Amino acid sequence: MKPRKKRDVQYPPNVQYFKPQGIPMASIDTVCVTVDEYEAVRLADYEKLRHQEAAEKMAISRPTFTRLLESAHNKIGDAIINGKAIRIEGGDFNFLGSRYQCRNCGFSWNIDNSNSIDVNTSYSAVCPNCGSSKTDNIGQKIVLQCGRGRRARFGHGWNKMEQ
Repeated sequence: MKPRKKRDVQYPPNVQYFKPQGIPMASIDTVCVTVDEYEAVRLADYEKLRHQEAAEKMAISRPTFTRLLESAHNKIGDAIINGKAIRIEGGDFNFLGSRYQCRNCGFSWNIDNSNSIDVNTSYSAVCPNCGSSKTDNIGQKIVLQCGRGRRARFGHGWNKMEQ
């Protein structure tokens, strides 16, 4: 079997979990949207790019992009219709930018990189909002969290979460 090509993702998601209001966590099912599916939704639905343009930004083919987007739409639709939570994690991807958050004021911002981020390199970012140096690389945390051997298979997520 051919190894899966990593997809380019501009920035990590701002939030990784959405939950319907009023349903206790203990009784809720979860749908997992991979980070690369999230990026497909961001490019197509939020940035309003054509599939070909979005596919080029992710360094994948247009048919692969369309499959990613369709998979994400199906999962998000299932969550909305059936009252499930949505978790964004996993998949095969490279971040092309980093997202930082200030521990002091909570402000978050993006820092562009020309190459994928190196999770072993620490960068001391200063908050542009309050000037604090107490910042966290959210992108680095997501890469480390998603890199625990969990891998989306053929764009369909994994296990439909532990039920």
